[in-house]
Amino acid sequence: MNITATLSEIKSLSIEDRILLVQEIWDSIAAEQAYPDLTPTQKQELDRRIDTLHEEIDIGTAQIQAGETTDGEIVFEQLQSRLRNEFDLQE
Repeated sequence: MNITATLSEIKSLSIEDRILLVQEIWDSIAAEQAYPDLTPTQKQELDRRIDTLHEEIDIGTAQIQAGETTDGEIVFEQLQSRLRNEFDLQE
């Protein structure tokens, strides 16, 4: 297969067709499960992150049940404030 000729042919496709082609290529890679195996260190880090996520979900759930303000609500309020300030400055 001549990759240069193939790329040239791909570039002649419409953007819509190129997007469809990329999706098909991506789906074919996913179907083959062409993912490298994780190293033991990577697996350990992934497990640590999953454990942290579960702990944070538990904390947030407890805060909601206690009627407390959650970290997510605080971050959302800060984001809204920034957006309001930015919008006000642009007008």
